[in-house]
Amino acid sequence: MLAVHFGAGNIGRGFIGKLLYQSGFETCFVDVNKEIVNLLNERGEYSVVLADSSQEAFTVKNVRALNSQEQPDAVVDAIANADLVTTAVGPNILPFIAGLIAKGLRQRSQTTDRPLNIIACENMIGGSTLLKEKVYEHVSGDEKAAFDKQFGFPDAAVDRIVPNQQNEDKLMVMVEPFYEWVVEETKLAGEKPPVQGITFVTDLIPYIERKLFTVNTGHAVAAYFGYLFGIPTINEAMANSQVYELVKQALEESGEFLVAKYGFDAETHAAYIQKILQRFANPYISDEVTRVARSPIRKLGPNDRLVSPAKQYAEVVGKQPVYLVKAIAAALLYDYQGDDEATAVQTTIQQNGIAAAIEQYTQLDQNDSLFQAILDQYQQFQAEK
Repeated sequence: MLAVHFGAGNIGRGFIGKLLYQSGFETCFVDVNKEIVNLLNERGEYSVVLADSSQEAFTVKNVRALNSQEQPDAVVDAIANADLVTTAVGPNILPFIAGLIAKGLRQRSQTTDRPLNIIACENMIGGSTLLKEKVYEHVSGDEKAAFDKQFGFPDAAVDRIVPNQQNEDKLMVMVEPFYEWVVEETKLAGEKPPVQGITFVTDLIPYIERKLFTVNTGHAVAAYFGYLFGIPTINEAMANSQVYELVKQALEESGEFLVAKYGFDAETHAAYIQKILQRFANPYISDEVTRVARSPIRKLGPNDRLVSPAKQYAEVVGKQPVYLVKAIAAALLYDYQGDDEATAVQTTIQQNGIAAAIEQYTQLDQNDSLFQAILDQYQQFQAEK
């Protein structure tokens, strides 16, 4: 079996690539990083090490790689012959790989009627749906109808902490032991991909929101408060009792609306929150707060990990969130100069004022009580600096 995976970075190799190999696939990575592509082709294998006391190493074999810039025709051929296509490139890169995928699907449709699933394993809601939209921008109306019958773009929720790392071995990846890969089976074409580790569900949205508004929300809260308190890494931030409590309380707020909205068992979800807090505090993962906090414009968006759970808490629970509001205010104070989005947010605040910035980035109405709560909290933090 052949899997074509876009993105030979740490997540692609350490998470998706490892599971594909364990499931019996040959994996063809597609990337633009010449060094990584060349090393994968030279060695045909790499190591994945668990970030825990065991430091267990696992060798992933049966891999090769293609450079999408230099070998586009080979990428098209690989897609045409694949048994599965996956991505882990980041939400912003999906539009840039859509053209190649469209060409590969077109070539496949002309030579076989075998179904194929394309799964975007991205840190977002509806990644595969977005990728499908971008792929379909490159195909005709008649092709779309044919593609709908042959190709599936099932959405997925993925969860594994793979910290930023500099290893002497450029291919070696350190990952946390925990992982979750949930795929929406109702959008599959043909049989379920035989990947060990995938959980197939009929309704993905509860799992996506549970992950996004627990793992991603908590990670962001730890990062923005870690930065605010001058703490360099996530695990060190979580060792600070004040930051730990801020993260815990924010996740209890998001958890309250998730349990009410989707009927999750309250005790089970409380245990899930505790597991997440332990993962963030893992001393074997030293993740810089500036990496986790990066791209604050996206993270302050109305449907992302901070504002959306705050809005949904107010709507579902009927109360004003306290700790999620604190987290949004902390994100608005994030002024790391090495982050273009952080610089843009601070420029907006300086030029137009904090109220205009809140309205622009969160898209909340100034008459919304949540808007006023964020404004008040921001001003309180500013007064305490």
